[in-house]
Amino acid sequence: MVYYAGVDLGATNVRAAVADEEGATIGVSRNGTPRGPTGIDVTEGVLRTLREACGEAGIAPTRIAATGIGSIGPFDLAEGAVIDPANLPDSIDRIPLTGPIANLVDSDEVYLHNDTAAGVIGERFHADRNPDDMVYITISSGIGAGVCCDGQILAGWDGNAGEVGHCVVDPRGRLTCGCGHDGHWEAYCSGNAIPDYVRLLADDDPTIDTGLALESPDFTAKDVFELAGEDDLADYAIEQLAHWNAVGVTNVIQSFAPIVVSFGGAVALHNEELVVDPIRERVSEMLLNNVPEIRVTDQGDDVVLEGAIASALTGGTGDRGQLQG
Repeated sequence: MVYYAGVDLGATNVRAAVADEEGATIGVSRNGTPRGPTGIDVTEGVLRTLREACGEAGIAPTRIAATGIGSIGPFDLAEGAVIDPANLPDSIDRIPLTGPIANLVDSDEVYLHNDTAAGVIGERFHADRNPDDMVYITISSGIGAGVCCDGQILAGWDGNAGEVGHCVVDPRGRLTCGCGHDGHWEAYCSGNAIPDYVRLLADDDPTIDTGLALESPDFTAKDVFELAGEDDLADYAIEQLAHWNAVGVTNVIQSFAPIVVSFGGAVALHNEELVVDPIRERVSEMLLNNVPEIRVTDQGDDVVLEGAIASALTGGTGDRGQLQG
């Protein structure tokens, strides 16, 4: 029997799964992403999670023939490492991935993708129509896009294509992104950024009534969405988030002309009516291109992990016609 593995390294969670040659998952492990103090600590967390998935599958890691990885970026693709990730502590400057995983599984067939590229691989691999032109957008701790154009997964020379969360949506640059630059989409609409954006809106108009605990260190994006329809500031913030999300998504659609745009990530998955529905309503009025189907992934939180497994099964392409085994 031949086995394959997938790894999903996010800013919040690490997931790993082992699949048989038919793609059926037989072992899974999920852990929180280590917060450092160094990138090696994150690497060790990834390796531990993959070992646990192998343990649940009842196999040694060395029986893994190929491994796909969907990871936060940016990458040093030549070294197979993440460098200076925006949504992890500053002390984490480099996270080695492909080399340590190759050593663990004793196979050089290790395919590293941006997590959103793995997301679009997963969406395509499991889609009924397997469209050649589609985009997967995550709105989670950060924001990014995986793009399949004319049947090709776009990676870029350094593996960093699709970092659309770091496109400028607000030229006034009122908020600074986790990457250190101003006005980025991610600085307004990502799960990590929403609390600061709501505070900014409250400062802009202190007459807006709110019960949100803006100064609490425990104030999160979840608090904003939970008070939708009950709190003036929460409703105003959700309306403004819809505007910036529509601007960002319109730019992606105009750039790549997808047939399908699929959303994932915790912010989108847990708040479809408040996040994705307003995008559907607004982009049709902002587009020159045809309006694509806008949907939420049915792979849930595992879409990146499913894409990583599909990458391993297909030699890194995600094309079902390239199935190994």
